[in-house]
Amino acid sequence: MTDQKRENKGSAWDPLVRVIDELPVGIAAVSKSGLVDYANPIGAAHAGFPADQDIIETDGRVFQVAQINVPMGPEVCHVRLSTDITEQRQLEDDLFQRAFYDDLTGLPNRNMVERTVMSLAEMDDAAFELAIIDLDGFKQINDHYGLSAADALLVKIVDRLSAELGSSDMLARVARDEFVLLRSPATKAGDVDSDYQKYLSLLKKPFFIDGLEVLTSASIGVSVYPDHGETFEQLYSNADRAIYRIKDETKGSVRFFDPAFDDASNERMKLEQRLRLAVHDQRLCCAYQPKVDFGSGEVVGVEALLRWRDENGDIRPPGNFINMAIELGLMDEITHLVLAEIVASRGTIEAAFGANTSISINVAASQVEDPRFMASFLENISETGIADRFMVEVTEEAFLLKSRFQTEVLPMIRETGARVSIDDFGTGYSSLSALSEITADEIKVDRSFITDIHKKPRSQSVLKAIESMAHALDMSIIVEGVETKEELDYLQDTTQIRLAQGYYFAKPMLLGQFSKQTLLSGDLRAPPTPARVIPTRVSGTRSQ
Repeated sequence: MTDQKRENKGSAWDPLVRVIDELPVGIAAVSKSGLVDYANPIGAAHAGFPADQDIIETDGRVFQVAQINVPMGPEVCHVRLSTDITEQRQLEDDLFQRAFYDDLTGLPNRNMVERTVMSLAEMDDAAFELAIIDLDGFKQINDHYGLSAADALLVKIVDRLSAELGSSDMLARVARDEFVLLRSPATKAGDVDSDYQKYLSLLKKPFFIDGLEVLTSASIGVSVYPDHGETFEQLYSNADRAIYRIKDETKGSVRFFDPAFDDASNERMKLEQRLRLAVHDQRLCCAYQPKVDFGSGEVVGVEALLRWRDENGDIRPPGNFINMAIELGLMDEITHLVLAEIVASRGTIEAAFGANTSISINVAASQVEDPRFMASFLENISETGIADRFMVEVTEEAFLLKSRFQTEVLPMIRETGARVSIDDFGTGYSSLSALSEITADEIKVDRSFITDIHKKPRSQSVLKAIESMAHALDMSIIVEGVETKEELDYLQDTTQIRLAQGYYFAKPMLLGQFSKQTLLSGDLRAPPTPARVIPTRVSGTRSQ
């Protein structure tokens, strides 16, 4: 309605006009000839909007336009409605971003991957890959460097991987340390010499965070549509099975899903049940390996090593089941069982090794970060009356991670009078300079440095550096894995180390497999024939 027509109508229309003028919606009546017969203030401002567009974006605002054709006698009046939907659009965009994208990295999240998989599957002759990229040891990095640095590392990982993606690839973040890569079209299943090796190599290169050099790696499991599944859940599950097989064998590699994994999964379930029963029936036991002063031939200590005597009477070393026990949450009960056996067998141990020998017991990394478990465990050690003879062996990461171990657990160990050993030293994330922050009593140099050390100059240099710093910090040093005379000769001739452990002196044996005379006669290299032992594959866990 034009101003003239408003005046002609008189005051009877004034209330309605005022209401229409105040509406937050633009209203304009346009004749067939294009003349604006009426417009409220907002409608007048939007009068220039094109009539053939539903959404108009101008000056940073977004408007929605609709047109209604109203018959007016012989003519048609076009009523245009226009609404500012800028805030609504921003809210929708924010909700969409939160629902389908990761806040930290800006990558698509799991929901978006699921939608994309559905879209790809609807294409004719679809063939694509879903790869899970799982960061190895990210928890340790998070604990050691802190949350902020870990987040910065994730962002740098995304930048590095994204630079290598193909035009049709999608990289998404689906968990704290887990990414999914959709690759279309698919490469040949089983072709591990593909671009995935390039991604693995990229992630092994150092990252620099706040002036610190951070090292990481990843394992990649791949499933292929439609061979390995037709839904996201099926493809993801099968890629995850491939990851599981990698971590059970060799971390830091790539593997395609194989249907034969199902057979392995069934076998694992059976093994889990057998292990649970073994713990329940207390069929776990210990083998003992002496720590020897090879200068005097004296046995100065003994390490209790976990064994599983299965239902067939076969002895299984921990490499066969220790990771499974940790995953199943059985380690707390197992560790208490080990301590109980040591206490019950104290007389036999002392008869075999001597009344003053130390007794080493291993504690898993997850346990030493749990003050509640450690308080219970250490209370049981105190009740033995010989706490000062116990050596609690802990991997080096526990000393260096920013966790509760240093502040809460280590003081508890000290209070009992027990001592602390850094087990498998040299295999974790620490540097030699970090030793200055450690208050342990003993360093156990990992066997990887000792094997054929007489042939390896680099291992020799590392060992000398560890020896020097341990001496300066008043910590005793013992080497693991001495198996040959050449290795022993090198240690005797070129180092001041005098404590060792390994097959050259004695294999781990059950208490009934040796006698005091055998050990104390000096013939440590000729123990009685041990019980039949199920062999184990060494894969980063203690396999003695």
